[in-house]
Amino acid sequence: MKCSDDWRAPFLPESTGDWANYPALEDLFLYNGCGVQAKRVWVISPDSQSLFARWQELVNARVEAKENLFHATLRDGKPADRHIRSIVNTPLPGFDLHLTPLIDEKGPCVPPMRYAFRSFDRQWIIPDPRVITQPNARLWEGFTKRQVFLTAPSDRSPTQGPAVTFTGLIPDLHHYNGRGGRAFPLWDSDQGNVSNELLGFLSKQLHCAIAAEDVMAYIAAVAAHPGFASRYRTELVKPGLRIPITSNGKLFADAVELGKVVIWLHTFGERFTDSKKRPFGPPRLPKDKAPRIPKEGAIPWDSMPDEIEYDASKQHLIVGGGYIENVTPAMWSYEVSGKQVILQWFSYRKKDRARPIIGDRRKPSELGEVQPDHWLAEYTAELLNVLHVLGRLIELEPEQDGLLKRIVEGPTISVADLTAAGAMAKPVVPDRKRTRGEAETPSLFEAG
Repeated sequence: MKCSDDWRAPFLPESTGDWANYPALEDLFLYNGCGVQAKRVWVISPDSQSLFARWQELVNARVEAKENLFHATLRDGKPADRHIRSIVNTPLPGFDLHLTPLIDEKGPCVPPMRYAFRSFDRQWIIPDPRVITQPNARLWEGFTKRQVFLTAPSDRSPTQGPAVTFTGLIPDLHHYNGRGGRAFPLWDSDQGNVSNELLGFLSKQLHCAIAAEDVMAYIAAVAAHPGFASRYRTELVKPGLRIPITSNGKLFADAVELGKVVIWLHTFGERFTDSKKRPFGPPRLPKDKAPRIPKEGAIPWDSMPDEIEYDASKQHLIVGGGYIENVTPAMWSYEVSGKQVILQWFSYRKKDRARPIIGDRRKPSELGEVQPDHWLAEYTAELLNVLHVLGRLIELEPEQDGLLKRIVEGPTISVADLTAAGAMAKPVVPDRKRTRGEAETPSLFEAG
């Protein structure tokens, strides 16, 4: 997918009625942009050890093999953008500079970091701009332990599940559901990504101090549940999310508190924490509702399963020769706009991880085949984390749906109100396709 700032679908009817009066999602943030687009799948993995092994195989390869293993983007049949002769003069923000082109590299891999690959699917990436074609440095510049990214579909509309999702990690271009989208950071570098004009206007209208975190949490309560897409199915024939903003201070505050829980869950207990209500660490369901693995259900560690199944009669999630009990049908079927979370999550961790080759696309690098030969304990732990999070989110859905109903049936703040107050966000600043100061040596193929 080509990432463009001009992503809105053309030739569709304009919005009308109440929906048209709600501000668009991009009206509420100063900046939104593309997630990371590595352009090669081998630099991302559900376990970090595979990335170390892939790197070692790459740097130890002969030059001819290294070309193929790296899997450069081709233009007219020749390596373009990133390739093994590229010299990148600026590192990703927060990481050391590595000037050695990969053709000469013999050193160790930059330690992988956790990465928001898909909604509710945390993987790992090699944070090295020599192997990431479009890192979007702006996302990395603002990456801290308090950062939150909202991701949403852009060139299509949400269908089922949450209309937006959240992560505390650097997001992939396809984070929302594997089909592109936009990333809206809470913080842009060290500045809030919600304008002072908007915060001031909301504070005045709602008679209380409103911070950027409150705006993000409000959106989470309103849009991160199935009821949003269900209520606005007709309006969403044209891509582009709009957010109804209540002018009732009490209702807004209720939404903020609920939204903080939603973001805490989406970020696996790493953001919007509270020592009593939202403790740091993987969220958990009450003991009587918690998914668990009985002794006889232990997932074998000495084999790699290729299938995952669900037994609704027993509420068992079957993985290889083991199973997890107390998994509800709603957890199993939870989806983000057509992508069933558990099935998609497992597809990146099973024995056969090959993706279908569409059209004349090239086969991916063989480095992607470097993976564990057995099911990892960390896979089991993370699968349980995902199930707990989904279970908690499902429990919140009726409350979110009821809240949305109260908001839209009461007075709301319109686009006209925000425009008159000068509180509408300015147009999106284009993404930086390359890090600042970056230069590349030409490919020998291109130089002739």
